[in-house]
Amino acid sequence: MQFISSDDLTKTQILNLFKRAQYFKNNTHKKQSILKDKTIGLLFFEDSTRTRVSFEMAAIKLGASVVFVSPSGSSISKGESEIDTARVLECNKVDAIVVRTRNEAVPKMISDITKLPVLNAGEGCIDHPSQGLLDAFTLYEEFKGKLKGITVAIVGDVKHSRVAHSNAAILSKLDVNVRFVGPVQFLPKTKPFNVISMHKKLEEGIKDCNAVMCLRIQKERLENDEDLPNLDKYFQEFGLDHKRLESSKNTAKIMHPMPMNREVEVASKLADDPKKSLIFDQMKNGLFVRMAMYEQLLKQSKKPRTKKILKKGKKQQ
Repeated sequence: MQFISSDDLTKTQILNLFKRAQYFKNNTHKKQSILKDKTIGLLFFEDSTRTRVSFEMAAIKLGASVVFVSPSGSSISKGESEIDTARVLECNKVDAIVVRTRNEAVPKMISDITKLPVLNAGEGCIDHPSQGLLDAFTLYEEFKGKLKGITVAIVGDVKHSRVAHSNAAILSKLDVNVRFVGPVQFLPKTKPFNVISMHKKLEEGIKDCNAVMCLRIQKERLENDEDLPNLDKYFQEFGLDHKRLESSKNTAKIMHPMPMNREVEVASKLADDPKKSLIFDQMKNGLFVRMAMYEQLLKQSKKPRTKKILKKGKKQQ
């Protein structure tokens, strides 16, 4: 089982992962040796806090060793290609590679060239399977496994967000109604992954929603500075606080994949409200979902034991 594209995952695979993530969460203090004698190569061409830490901790929790490579302090800073860097890990006998990159198609290329199991930890603007899975798992827990028919609004810079695309792909497979909400320059031209609607006004987009996921403005991915809105005005129109959340259901929850720009995408009081916010639940669940992903990625069938049969009267050579 590979984790290169969110679109490749089936509903059955997603739900099975949730079961294993729940197992790891319920047995958090139990020592696991599922990946004993395995080495995971973390190949991060982009900066990261939550994704890197949880992938590293997930490997350690399962008994694996970890090798971390980033542009700083490696030959990447000298111009070495992403593929050649991945070959370094391959030649040093890692058992799997976790890759995070701003360039599209790199995870698939690494998988094809090295023949190693590869886990996509974020790829350009198009995909981030583990984030989509942990967000969906957080909702799965919150709604007691009953996701069919709930509505989730994803608000902000949808166009440049790999998180938005992964969530839309995965949640749609779980029969969740997904809406995209944001300024016109931050919305895709077409509705992907069975997204049911797109909205240019916040109150309209989050009306009667069960959960609202805020996204940060992807400044590093904007092609022109003119696409960057005035942040004060952006918060007035698309930032979420307790009052604006009232447009959703009374029980609606707030989410954010992080990093979060407080008072731009979401008010601090709402982000820190334990009754309304799932933000830090998402962060905690990242560990358990990524443990389940590692287990599936490196799962090997046990070879049947064979007995050596000796003919009667003959000595073993």
